[in-house]
Amino acid sequence: MPYIAPLKDMLFDIEHLAGIDQVARLPSFEDAGLDTTRAVLEECARFNQDVVAPLNVAGDRQPSWFQDGAVTTTPGFKQAFAQFAAGGWQGLQHPPAYGGQGLPKTVGAACAEMLHAANMSLALCPMLSEAAIEALLMAGSDALKATYLEKLVTGQWTGTMNLTEPQAGSDLALIRTRAEPQPDGSYKVFGTKIFITYGEHDMAPNIVHLVLARVAGAPPGVKGISLFLVPKFLVNADSSLGARNDVQCVSIEHKLGIKASPTAVLQYGDGMAGSAGPGAVGYLVGHENRGLETMFIMMNSARYAVGVQGIAIAERAYQHAVAYARDRVQGRPVDGSADASAPIIHHPDVKRMLMTMRAHTEGCRAMASVAATAHDAAHRHPDADTRQQNLALYEFLVPLVKGYSTEMSVEVASLGVQVHGGMGYIEETGAAQYLRDARILTIYEGTTAIQANDLVSRKTVRDGGQVARAIAAQVMATEAELAGQGGDDAQAVLQSLKAAREAYAKVVDFVVGQASTLPGAVFAGSVPYLLATGKLVAGWQLARSLLVAQRLLATCQDGPFMQAKTVTARFYAEHILNAVPAVAQSIVAGAASVTALPAEAF
Repeated sequence: MPYIAPLKDMLFDIEHLAGIDQVARLPSFEDAGLDTTRAVLEECARFNQDVVAPLNVAGDRQPSWFQDGAVTTTPGFKQAFAQFAAGGWQGLQHPPAYGGQGLPKTVGAACAEMLHAANMSLALCPMLSEAAIEALLMAGSDALKATYLEKLVTGQWTGTMNLTEPQAGSDLALIRTRAEPQPDGSYKVFGTKIFITYGEHDMAPNIVHLVLARVAGAPPGVKGISLFLVPKFLVNADSSLGARNDVQCVSIEHKLGIKASPTAVLQYGDGMAGSAGPGAVGYLVGHENRGLETMFIMMNSARYAVGVQGIAIAERAYQHAVAYARDRVQGRPVDGSADASAPIIHHPDVKRMLMTMRAHTEGCRAMASVAATAHDAAHRHPDADTRQQNLALYEFLVPLVKGYSTEMSVEVASLGVQVHGGMGYIEETGAAQYLRDARILTIYEGTTAIQANDLVSRKTVRDGGQVARAIAAQVMATEAELAGQGGDDAQAVLQSLKAAREAYAKVVDFVVGQASTLPGAVFAGSVPYLLATGKLVAGWQLARSLLVAQRLLATCQDGPFMQAKTVTARFYAEHILNAVPAVAQSIVAGAASVTALPAEAF
């Protein structure tokens, strides 16, 4: 099943919901208007449809493999990645001073969705490089930037994040990897890191690892963590590659999905033969004992990107399911519209599943696009107060984009299997791969519970619910527009949106009011809070899309597409958004049944 990039929907969101014309008024984004955005997205679609997508099934059936310390990627991956780098796609939204194109995240996010939809296993390599680039831009010394940034931004080298250890998953306080200061200002790094995406591969000559470790004498816990840049190969003064560093891949994992993406176990400082060891040479990024601050730069970049992955895999699963439903002939339509068996897309329940897939995907895509614009304004707007407001909004939306979009993707991919019926359970049809690939998204870069805890503690309680309530106020403004719009579709969306917003407001009051006195009760409902908030924000964006679509329908612009946007928004309101009040009730009143059983009773 070929992948067709949903350009029309992406451009609709970017133009009418995210407001690309306003983004283009920000300093250094003046050339990034709608015409430029359309041209970039069209070229990105061609590249991913023609070059990257055809390798997706091959990567699942012939994954990367490990032998004698080296990883060989799926045939075709190395060549496709070389074309990706040569096309300037790695540096799309990074500074021209380092070889990038300097485009806004609003554009970059749409391009990232296409890459991940085309081939998530391949796309993971540049995704991790993005996180490394962000960290170096924010905290790297001038020397590190001069040596590594251009190579990373242009895709000549790739980057990784090294956080997890065998005994330290999400609890980074347990990290044992150590860094020993050297007389020349460098460090020697010793330890084991696991679950390192593209920690070893053959697609680039050098890999730049960003590694969390402790310097001797550092405070215990997370306050004693530092961040180090550790290259696979040391770099000479003339920028050529020097000796092999003392870091080696000792194995890669065998996984449920994303099989072509090598997930490595890396050993630092084990005296690798032929290396500059013992001890892997590393360079401090930022300041000693403040690595967690820089790590969160990487994590925020990666978490948003993983949310985009969820949208991408949902889109791919939806397209696959629609194609199958159009071709598969089974049963007569219950409404008597045909005398013989017909394609299953005519059956009401199949339409319900496809509409669920479509509405979820379009709602989350719109939410992610709006979040990307907030990021652009937070970094480029000339007014400090506006920058701060947009930063607060973006940071509030990141756990929603990551947590809700990825949970959504598992549901959508599972529905894709269901649309296929028994054939969905057969690997040859391809539907199962999307479900297997999607399943990791709710786990890596912080599980859904970790995103929910962040939403509760840092994004809602810390400011007394200020940003959360500001979002509710914006939803109310959309409700007022719907009320003035008239028509059955707008009124149906208004009814569900208003009920969801009122329920959400009660939950925010509960979370803010009880977090200090009844933290167990609040956190028992943290994931439902995240999911309910994600449903509300995505539904709000679809409500806005309905208003735009009906306005454009009145001027006879692309009638079928605008009618589909209207129907999708109403479906979301009546079948997805209307669940928010029930979830809110479970959050406010249901904590006791979550925590009542003692641990030994399980």
